[in-house]
Amino acid sequence: MSESNQQVYDNARNYLRSYKYAESIGERSKGLKKGHFYKKLGRAALWTVGVLVGASIVGGILSGIGFWGVMISAGLIGGGIWASMKFPKMKIPTPETLVQSDLKTLAGKTEIWLENQRHMLPPPAAKIVQDIGTQLDMLSPQLQKLNDKEPAAYEVRKLVGEHLPELISGYRSIPASMRTKGENGGKSPDEQLLSGLQLIEKEISGVTQQIAKGDLDNLEIRGRYLEMKYDKNVESET
Repeated sequence: MSESNQQVYDNARNYLRSYKYAESIGERSKGLKKGHFYKKLGRAALWTVGVLVGASIVGGILSGIGFWGVMISAGLIGGGIWASMKFPKMKIPTPETLVQSDLKTLAGKTEIWLENQRHMLPPPAAKIVQDIGTQLDMLSPQLQKLNDKEPAAYEVRKLVGEHLPELISGYRSIPASMRTKGENGGKSPDEQLLSGLQLIEKEISGVTQQIAKGDLDNLEIRGRYLEMKYDKNVESET
């Protein structure tokens, strides 16, 4: 297969995978998307009402707007609805914005970020990403109990805003041809990614249970343990 044909094939495969994984991985991200959609729908409705009111005023002054007035109004309504529903596009969170997100929307924004990463991950990771979305849905109500300035809030943001993105970014930086091969009998990058995602899923579950029990002091210990775990993974890759 020539290089150009391979590129076309890779682009088509990535598109199909992104289409396949277009669904939300959790209820929190689905809620944020619905909110964004309804805002655009509201703007479209306001634009339509504005055009109709304007046409009515002009028609009252001129004793009718005539055929071309109707056509122009219809065009304005159609164009306004198209623009209102097309723009603005929903902003995709970044690791930098995740760390600064308020606790109320942190879970949903993390899910949206993950949804935009999963088509670039190996297929076995899709199931784990879905499980992480479920855990984030369970974590979200517990986050409402925290104050933004509490150490626990810092640890949660660090888990989903630093550790998770660093794991995925580190994997994506490895050439595709090297991701399935381990060095010196060690785990391959694919296997390390899956292990890291599973660990983060368990950590989110543990954080949820700890907050629910009011055991916030242990969160910092878990955060340090996770850092040590990743440090080992980094050392094994180098």
